Amino acid sequence: MQSLMRVARSASALWPYYIAVVVVSSLVAGLGLVSPFLVREATDTIVAKLHDASLPDPTHTVIWLAIALFGAEATASLLRNVAGYLGDVMVARIRQILSTRYFAKLLALPQRYYDNQVTGTIIARLDRSIANVTQFIQSFTNNFLPMLIQVFAILGITAYYYWPLTVLLALLFPLYTWLTALTSKRWQVFEKEKNANIDEGNGRFAEVVGPVKVTKSYGAEVRELEKFGRHYTNTVDITRPQSRWWHSMDTARGVAMNLIFLGIYLILFLRTLRGHFTIGEMVMLIQMVTMARQPVTMMSWIVDSAQRAVAGSRDYFKVMDEPVEPTANRQLVAATEASGMPEVVATQQAPLPVAEPVLEFDGVTFAYTEGEPVLHSVSFAAHEGEKIALVGESGGGKSTIVNLLLGLYPVKQGRLRVCGEELGELDVEKLRATTGVVFQEAALFSGSVYENIAYGKPDATMEEVVAVAKRANAHDFIMKFADGYDTVIGERGLRLSGGQRQRVAVARAMLKDAPILILDEATSALDTKAERAVQAGLDELMVGRTTLMIAHRLSTIAGVDTIITLREGRVDEIGSPAELAVSGGIYSELLRLTASSSAADRERLKAFGFHVDGDGDADEDEDGGGSERN
Repeated sequence: MQSLMRVARSASALWPYYIAVVVVSSLVAGLGLVSPFLVREATDTIVAKLHDASLPDPTHTVIWLAIALFGAEATASLLRNVAGYLGDVMVARIRQILSTRYFAKLLALPQRYYDNQVTGTIIARLDRSIANVTQFIQSFTNNFLPMLIQVFAILGITAYYYWPLTVLLALLFPLYTWLTALTSKRWQVFEKEKNANIDEGNGRFAEVVGPVKVTKSYGAEVRELEKFGRHYTNTVDITRPQSRWWHSMDTARGVAMNLIFLGIYLILFLRTLRGHFTIGEMVMLIQMVTMARQPVTMMSWIVDSAQRAVAGSRDYFKVMDEPVEPTANRQLVAATEASGMPEVVATQQAPLPVAEPVLEFDGVTFAYTEGEPVLHSVSFAAHEGEKIALVGESGGGKSTIVNLLLGLYPVKQGRLRVCGEELGELDVEKLRATTGVVFQEAALFSGSVYENIAYGKPDATMEEVVAVAKRANAHDFIMKFADGYDTVIGERGLRLSGGQRQRVAVARAMLKDAPILILDEATSALDTKAERAVQAGLDELMVGRTTLMIAHRLSTIAGVDTIITLREGRVDEIGSPAELAVSGGIYSELLRLTASSSAADRERLKAFGFHVDGDGDADEDEDGGGSERN
């Protein structure tokens, strides 16, 4: 239960709700205990009149007792719903707080965390973990808490009348808890295995439904359905022994409880028969022990819910205990620790002032996995307005350089400076405000065209958005839509073609207006016509910026100021296109291979991630990421 207490502490700002729920539940419990006393009085009054006709007529007394009984039960019903309302709102707030903290944590985690995660699993964990926790809290506060308070009061009342009754009632709870503990450990092993299957199945579900066109194009629908179904078949196979174990133990708990109640009823009946209790007292005590029985019988369900909540909270806190990105936004970090709904204010971060050199790698060595370096002592610099192309075989370190420059991974060996600032000491927001990036796959969101272009500058005017769209060669196709810039483009921009998505991405980068531009194979996935349209926008985007591009087309490389060739993670050559064309290195080899028509030379081009299109020009193959992280 320690993890559930941690949930309560995580939402400690809700303490007024905690107090209100306890107070109202106590009132509900108290009013519930009034009824047995009123029934006792009515029973004894009626029995006395039946035995002694000379007693005054008790009709008015009985009527007032009935009215009091109605009033107590009606008030209890009202307060029960007040407690339920408070519990519902409290649980909704807890879910709000936990979900927001979870999302803030994910946004603050370093890229390395996502390298070993499946998106669907992350989403499933949010849904299952927090849902299980909040469902348990809601059931406990709305139903079980008033009953529990009543039980403590009943133990006190029965002790007043006859202490052995209290002993037997009190025995129910440790006995039931002990038998439940015998069940719990094995049950949680089953549940953990089920959750693993559900997470994996749901993770695969998200992977397939996202790029569903790929699944359909390979005719893999049935195969994917079979894989998905197998995970849930496994959960059925696990549920059988899990359920048999739980219900067999629940039967044992039920038998033990009924044996104790046998003793309780014998005491009540025999002591009444011998005159120790009146008929009314017996009826009252039977009502009370029956009220005590209800929370005991609910305990197996409560324990089941609690175990699910405990298992879910462990998954939740496993994520929450992950170390955040060292340079993560302070508001995000604060939101991961907030005990209430965090107050976050989105602000537009200003880029760093341009300082020479704009980019500087100084002896950078980097490994995704310890002992397996991808970069070895990489050193180069880029100056204001300079265009630099990275060229090399697939897996040679090109994408890794981009990843480091975006602050997605920390530099542990060597130094990386941006506008004169050390990357390790630079606020990640400041870094990313200084860099604009266009990836091979344009990552758009399910909003309007306007919202996607203005993603880096949410307060942009329509005039600003239209201006950059025109420069990015996107305005004409946008205006062909019925709703123009208000057109909703669907999840990941699926209503747009590849070239259209890239032009929107180029416009987005233009509007951000960062001094450093990164082009990560920005047109390699497009056909020739779309590539030309996008390239026109990119040429406009590069004007006046320091640009680092992963080379994807030889015609593009020819127009840069500097080419850096990489071989097995090391800088091989640095020079202008004219210089490297005759150096005998990688670039000159690419020129020779591109001019060749032999099958062997074309095959060699693939090692660089290039292929030759119909007109003889070389394009970088979109699968050219090699072993590097994308």
